[in-house]
Amino acid sequence: MSDLYGADAYSPVEIARRIESVGEAKARLGVWPLALLGVLAGAFIGLGAMLFVLVKSDPSLGFATSALLGGLVFSTGLFMVVVAGAELFTGNNLIVMAWADGRIGARLVLRNWGVVCLANGVGAVGLALLVFASGHTDLNGGAVGQQVVKMALAKQDLSFGTALVRGILCNILVCMAVWMAMAGRSVVDKAVAVMLPVMAFVAAGFEHSIANMYLMPLAMLVQHEASAATALPLVTWSGVLGNWVAVILGNLLGGAVLVAGVYHVIYRRQPPA
Repeated sequence: MSDLYGADAYSPVEIARRIESVGEAKARLGVWPLALLGVLAGAFIGLGAMLFVLVKSDPSLGFATSALLGGLVFSTGLFMVVVAGAELFTGNNLIVMAWADGRIGARLVLRNWGVVCLANGVGAVGLALLVFASGHTDLNGGAVGQQVVKMALAKQDLSFGTALVRGILCNILVCMAVWMAMAGRSVVDKAVAVMLPVMAFVAAGFEHSIANMYLMPLAMLVQHEASAATALPLVTWSGVLGNWVAVILGNLLGGAVLVAGVYHVIYRRQPPA
């Protein structure tokens, strides 16, 4: 079957086996390595989001151009996670395949998700603090900072249901990017596999929980510095947490159920005796 996909690529059946093996290893990883790799992943995704904002802050670009180019540069974050090695909550939703095949228990899955999600948040917020301190948001006459706040306010204003659905759609594409990257044998293979799905979810305006953990705290820092007397609406912690809860749940449903669950049924579920 692998011949259908070329000698240099793993077939979907082989990818499913690899996802399960990698998922089991991730679930059994010690807490401290898991947490440190999670911090790195949060920072990597934050770097991708930083580049995305830079593109979107240029008013000379048309809507479609800025959306697609912004999505392309955002893929830098997931590419770094896949190639450099890091633990990303959204990609780790694929661990469900190892659980469904009985290779790990639910406790290990939940431990992985909990530790990694928190560590991703630390990495993303930590990067936001560093980026703000660097003066990056002052670039382009302050347009970068204004764009960050604009994006964060739009995310805060989403209803729970809309944020949930956008989170589902986002992580379908993110997990497909990780899935397809597992088919590649070279760095170039992985770059191509990651780039297109990530570009698609970013350009479509879907919601990635870890990217939001970078963007929304950064927006709060920018607006705090701008003016205490501003009449503009503000990004608030209640708005931030409301977005994060909805998007995290959506990401889980999209990745764990609609990608990992579906592929487990197709390729890995054993017929009843």
